Parts: sequence; structure tokens; C-alpha cells
Amino acid sequence: MSVDCHIADLSLADAGLDRIEWAEREMPVLRQIRNRFEAEKPLAGQRVTACLHVTTETANLLRTLKAGGAEVAVCASNPLSTQDDVAAALVRHFGIRAYCIKGEDHATYYRHIHQALDIRPTLTMDDGADTVGVIHSERRELVAEILGGTEETTTGVIRLRAMAQDGVLAYPIIAVNDADTKHLFDNRYGTGQSTMDGILRATNILLAGRTVVVAGYGWCGRGVAMRAKGLGANVIVTEVDPTKAIEAVMDGFLVMPMAKAAALGDVFVTVTGNKNVIDARHYGRLKDGAILCNSGHFNAEIDIPALEASAKTRRTVRPFVEEYEMADGRRVYLLAEGRLINLAAAEGHPAAVMDMSFANQALCAEYMARNARALERRVYPVPEEIDRAIASLKLRSMGVEIDELTPEQVEYLNAWREGT
Repeated sequence: MSVDCHIADLSLADAGLDRIEWAEREMPVLRQIRNRFEAEKPLAGQRVTACLHVTTETANLLRTLKAGGAEVAVCASNPLSTQDDVAAALVRHFGIRAYCIKGEDHATYYRHIHQALDIRPTLTMDDGADTVGVIHSERRELVAEILGGTEETTTGVIRLRAMAQDGVLAYPIIAVNDADTKHLFDNRYGTGQSTMDGILRATNILLAGRTVVVAGYGWCGRGVAMRAKGLGANVIVTEVDPTKAIEAVMDGFLVMPMAKAAALGDVFVTVTGNKNVIDARHYGRLKDGAILCNSGHFNAEIDIPALEASAKTRRTVRPFVEEYEMADGRRVYLLAEGRLINLAAAEGHPAAVMDMSFANQALCAEYMARNARALERRVYPVPEEIDRAIASLKLRSMGVEIDELTPEQVEYLNAWREGT
């Protein structure tokens, strides 16, 4: 099969196919959607540029889009998150254009985005809004053909809402991240488990008895704190939002500013979506042996230039582990270049939780193809009927039954006369 691509090694395709099929076993909702798409072809005539983490789970989403009739091109949404065997399988076994290599440099990363955009998409699918950014800044000629897009993650939604607020967003986009069947599960259970997996694979440390500092108590931070606690760690949470800080306290965690936590922590995990959460203000306070990592989308949460400026030497001591020796002899360890630890050093979220996230992506792409012409150029929530349908499909796949309201209960919930 001759498909335009730029990947690491096409000979990895069979190994990638095995892993894609293994992940599919854990993705029954997406599989049901793919079966329907195969029959109905709701994406016929659409061209989809997807800028996502190129993992086994993503591969099953891309297969679903193609089954629906779409032409698909994929590039990575992070230079370290590509699984090279998956990229090879997408090209050889599924005829999907792939432009992604694990460890690609900055220039290659953006060249791959441009290559994926060369199909002249009618729909975009992002994890971090980099494709949208390139379209608006460098590829404005594509806008006229684009119906709409979807966005997978918190950081991307923040960027897109800022664009909409400034009146520059050129087409409608659905915030898949904000679906209940996405952020309540993917962000919490997926990020929590996969972050711990990445830290342990990179370092092989024992977390029990250590102090883990979690910066940010959104859904991702909740998941990381919960899993760290479950592994026996003492957990400190840092926050800027008073409501989230209260919740962390009520959940049993110590809450304090990063300036205080810096002297206490053994492992630091940033999950805020903001920049310089750990920076020069904190490096002088860190313990000898402190480990820094990030599970937010961009590698801006840890101020790496300031860390480099504070250190007298720097060396790689394990894959994905860099040691910075400070002037006073203290050693600080940075994991995965400050990029997403769960995807750089591990395999990302388990397929069972990505099943719901990518079901949202597939159904929102279908919704955009049908309804985008009637939508304004702003960020939309996932339609409630899609969210509820995915939850119902997931429950059914798990063999879980729930109650239904009786007619009397429906009437009661819609009445106002009946009281005490």
C-alpha cells in the first residue's frame, strides 16, 4: 500500500498492528461506533487532519473515522508521544497518512503539522490546538474549506476560548475535553494511572513513604493525587483556586504554596495547564534528589531554562531522566524533558478509558459534518445527547444495568405544586 508518510520505520508495522488490536479489545464503545460508521458512511467526502498523541488508542479512533468514509492524515501533538510501531501500522495496514516520529525536533514537529494539513482538511481534530494555531497563523488559505473541529484537552480548550473571545477563531470547534464522559474519567482515572506508570517506568523508585507534590487540583490533579496516595505516598497539593484547594483539603491532602512544598517534596508533578509553576523561585529550596515531572500538555509548566541556568552540570542518567547538579552539590532530576511523562515514558492512558474519550471525538466529528454550517465561530460543548449515549453504551459494554424513571417520577420532577 503506497501512502504518503514520514515515520521512523515501516518494518514495525506488524508489531504495531498487534498492539492496536490488543487495545481494541478494551474499546467496545468505539468498536460499536465503527461498525455503524462502516455501514452508514457519515463522514463520506470529509478530510480529517488529526493532531493527536499517536498511540494504539488513537489508531482505533483513526480507523473509525476512515470506516466512516473520511480521508485521514495524522501528526503528533507532542514530540515524545508517538509510538513508532503504531505509526507504521497506520500506514501499512490501514492506509492512513502519518507524519510523526518519536523524539522529533521542533522543526520536524511543525513540518509534520503542515504535511498533515496538505490534505486540505474539512475537519480538524486537535489535542492542544497546535493545528488550529498553524492554520490561523500560517495556513489561512485552508479556512474556507474547513467546516469545524474538535479539541481533546484542557490546554487546547483554554487556547481556543481565548481565540473566540478575541474574535479570531475562524470556524466552530467542539470542546470534547468538557464532556462528562471525557474529563470525569479520562482526566481523572486515565491521567492518574498513566502518570504514575510513567514516573515508575522512568525511575523505578518506591513511592510509598515519599512526599509527592501535585501542582493543580483539576480533574487530572485529582487523579494523580488519588493514585499517589494509593501507592502509599504522602501527598501535598498546590493550588491557586480557593474552591479546588478546599476540595483537596476535604479529600485529605495537605495544601500549601509551592514555595513551602518545594522544600518538602520528593516527587513533583505539574498538571495545571499554566507556565512556570515550578521555576527559579523554587529550585534553591529543593531537596537533594528531588524529581520533577509534568503531566500537563505543554512543557512550559516547569521552567527548564531557569533550571539549566541554576545547574553547573547536566547529564542523562537513565532514559527520560536528566540529572541537574546545582552549585551546592544538590541533584535535581527532570523526567522526559518536562513533557508529558505518561506518554513520553509510558504508553498513555489505558484503552478502556480512552474508549469514551475517542467515542466523543468520533461522534462529534459526525455532528460537525452534519451541523457545522449552522454553527457560529466559537467553542461549543459536546451535545448532551452524545455524552449520555456514550455513557449508556459504556455501561452496556460493562454489563451494568441502571434504573429508569417511572412515569410518576418523571411527572414529579417536572411539577412544582407538590411539596412537603
